[in-house]
Amino acid sequence: MISQLKARSAQKMKQVVRIKLASTDLERLESLCKEIRDIATKAGAKVRGPTPLPTTRLVLPVRKSPCGEGTKTWRKWEMRVHKRLMDLTITDPRIMREIMRIQVPETIAIEMRVKS
Repeated sequence: MISQLKARSAQKMKQVVRIKLASTDLERLESLCKEIRDIATKAGAKVRGPTPLPTTRLVLPVRKSPCGEGTKTWRKWEMRVHKRLMDLTITDPRIMREIMRIQVPETIAIEMRVKS
């Protein structure tokens, strides 16, 4: 009897999962966000996001001349890191298992934090 009550209370506990995603490839990032959102909404979880965070722009100036002589002309190489933030309110632990099974591309960095 007590174990049944504990099981019911554990099922009703809400967990808030904050997912931070970062990638240089915007298309893959958006498709992964859509996939996470679809899984969560089908299972009945509350979803907030994906909220776009400011894009980090990394610029690296490099001299065109390999020897250092001649005119001082520069090339600028740029890499943009796009970020997204999602908050999921989960009542069922199976939803979290489904999200953990998603194949994440190597170009995407993902961080998940669970708050009870």
